[in-house]
Amino acid sequence: MGMTEKKTIRKGSADKRAKITVAARDLFLSEGFDRSSMDAVAAQAGVSKRTVYDYYGDKQNLLLAVVEESSMAVLEMIEQGITDHLLEFEDLQQALILFCEQIVASANGSADYMALIRLVMVEEANLPDSFFERLDNATEEGIMRRFIEFGQKGLIDVPDPEMATKHFAALTFLLVFNQPRRTGSMDAEQTRRIITDGVRVFLSAYAH
Repeated sequence: MGMTEKKTIRKGSADKRAKITVAARDLFLSEGFDRSSMDAVAAQAGVSKRTVYDYYGDKQNLLLAVVEESSMAVLEMIEQGITDHLLEFEDLQQALILFCEQIVASANGSADYMALIRLVMVEEANLPDSFFERLDNATEEGIMRRFIEFGQKGLIDVPDPEMATKHFAALTFLLVFNQPRRTGSMDAEQTRRIITDGVRVFLSAYAH
C-alpha cells in the first residue's frame, strides 16, 4: 500500500495540545514526573489517552513539550525587555538596569517562569542535555545581538559577545534569581542594589 509502519506524532489541534500540556505541567509539579501517568494527564485534560500518545508519543516527549512551552514565555519576556529598554536610550547604564529590573519583575509574576524553574530543578535527570543548551543559547541570543550592536557603536568593547552576555547575566538578573529565599522574595531595594552593582561591574570591564 506504500504506507510506512513507523508511528508518527500528530500535530493535532492547538486547543487540545494546550489542555494536555497544562494538565501535564500541573501533574508533573504536584505529583512528580515518575508518579504521573499518561492516563492521569488524559483525564485531567479531558481527552483520550490515545490522543495524548498520538500528539506526544510518550511521557518523556510530553515533559519536554511542557518545559519548552514554558521556556517560550520566558524568551518572550526577555524580548519584551529588550524592546522596552535596549533599542532606544540615552544612558546605557540606566537602560541596562531598567532592562534587568523588568526581567526580574516579569519573572517573579510569571506562572510559566516559576513552573519552568521548578520542573527543571526537580526533573533535570529526565531532560536531555540538548534542552539546557538550547535554552541557554536562546536566552542569551537577543541580549548578545544588542551587545554586538553596542560594540559596533563604540558603547562597549566586546571581542567575545557570547562571553560578555554570560558575564552580564551572571552579574545581574541571574544573580538575583540565585539568591537564597529564606524570607520570601527580596524587596525592590535589594533587587535594585544587586542589579545596579552588577551593571556597574559589567561596564567597568566592557565599557570604552
